[in-house]
Amino acid sequence: MPMPSYQVFCSTKDCKNPAQYKIAAHWSDGVVAELKTYGLCCEECLPTGLQRGRDRQMACQLTPGETLEPPGIFLLQHGKRDQVLQRQTELEEQILSPQSHAKPPSREE
Repeated sequence: MPMPSYQVFCSTKDCKNPAQYKIAAHWSDGVVAELKTYGLCCEECLPTGLQRGRDRQMACQLTPGETLEPPGIFLLQHGKRDQVLQRQTELEEQILSPQSHAKPPSREE
């Protein structure tokens, strides 16, 4: 059954832009594994969204056997499940680097 077509918006307060990225972390309890979603972001809100996700992850208390990786950036793709979303590690590194001015590259570049 095909996924319904609807627009997903950035989860940053007062932002009305379409979401382009998912901020998520690989989580497992030793039996089940999935992406734990921390937010959906547009390009403009991405640096703030990534930092907010990492702050929230640091506050998580895990039970024995649970694992939770640091949140990363995944490119949203309509109709695709979490398991196939592409992690944007270069974009993460650029945003998290000390020299970064917290602005991701423009898609036109």
